[in-house]
Amino acid sequence: MEIITIIFLITSSLTFSIFLKRIFFSPTHKLPPGPPRYPVVGNITWLKKNSFSDFQGVLRDLASRHGPIITLHVGSKPSIWVTDRSLAHQALVQNGAVFSDRPLALPTTKVITSNQHDIHSSVYGSLWRTLRRNLTSEILQPARVKAYAPSRKWSLEILVDLFETEQREKGHVSDALDHLRHAMFYLLALMCFGEKLRREEIREIEEAQYTMLMSYTKFSVLNIFPSVTKFLLRGKWKEFLELRKSQEDVILRYVNARSKENTGDVLCYVDTLLNLEIPTDEGEEGEKKKRKLSESEVVSLCSEFLNAATDPTATEMQWIMAIMVKYPEIQSKVYEEMKSVLAGEADDREEIKEEDLGKMSYLKAVILECLRRYPPGHYLSYHKVTHDTVLGGFLVPRQGTINFMVGEMGHICGSSSFKFFRDDMVVETLICNKYPIWSNM
Repeated sequence: MEIITIIFLITSSLTFSIFLKRIFFSPTHKLPPGPPRYPVVGNITWLKKNSFSDFQGVLRDLASRHGPIITLHVGSKPSIWVTDRSLAHQALVQNGAVFSDRPLALPTTKVITSNQHDIHSSVYGSLWRTLRRNLTSEILQPARVKAYAPSRKWSLEILVDLFETEQREKGHVSDALDHLRHAMFYLLALMCFGEKLRREEIREIEEAQYTMLMSYTKFSVLNIFPSVTKFLLRGKWKEFLELRKSQEDVILRYVNARSKENTGDVLCYVDTLLNLEIPTDEGEEGEKKKRKLSESEVVSLCSEFLNAATDPTATEMQWIMAIMVKYPEIQSKVYEEMKSVLAGEADDREEIKEEDLGKMSYLKAVILECLRRYPPGHYLSYHKVTHDTVLGGFLVPRQGTINFMVGEMGHICGSSSFKFFRDDMVVETLICNKYPIWSNM
């Protein structure tokens, strides 16, 4: 009888607590809509056949049914996806500080990023600000970018040579993307390490970077219950750590070589990293301590620098060339614009210089439109809010992630074809950033 009474009291207390919580502590805003959610596993219905190979298609279908902001649950934590450009502008521009945080990295990502000590994955705070400020003020500032003009010319010469060599050997060019990626890597390696590396050295760094990049998928199983897999999959963990060690050995060879030399004519990224001090935990009386970057952290930042621009730039250039082929009238107008720029010069040169690019408004319009229609990434990296907030009338919780489908926004917000490029007025409006597809981005 006493046991029954105890069980009844516990059940009544829990029921009453839930009732009070729903009345007095229920949030005023709910999560965005989404497919049905089941305990533990989350959303099963959207994990249909081939969904991972066409993840963007699945999200597009869910957005058409649930609206421009949706919620998916993988496990217990919500993952919010935004397809509307005005909501993206509201979050990332108007409330950037709130939406700038990053979620905790997965175990394998922590190894690759040296426990989130790079710009891409570090949480919003003093470390992120220090790393980002170093890159933008030391390497990407206009004066420094201009100083790299000879390096860009050198990279262009390498690209032309790769195209011409394949044309002579095969009679056609079939590896355009590989050549674009290779030429970009030459440029970024020079900006990173401060030296014009030989072809075999570039190939060595490329292979180390590519192997580590492809490991995300191969070793993703290690992120599932890591406390268990560290024992059950010891061999796989050892293989992954050896792969990271191999990458570190390759990159540190060039970092150490640079550290032994005097700074060259142009500052490189490694120079800034070797001199950089990052904040640590506060010392006595609130004094903030600083320290130098570790070797592993320098490798992570160099790897991030090399990866961030190589594939995205090469991919976008390939799309631009494809558009030129598909729409010959666009190609003709770009060519005529180039001829008109050269015709206005006193010398008889046949090469467009960097200072001429500001005169080529139509080319700029083509590039901007290609970026809209075919962005190198269809969605951003996962973001996290610094505290519970509201977006589009829905709750975005701190314990969750949020992402933005920038590729889908490009499809929704404007024409899906390039036919309007025949209208010079539209092109001029696009350049002035008055065209609707750019007004809220």
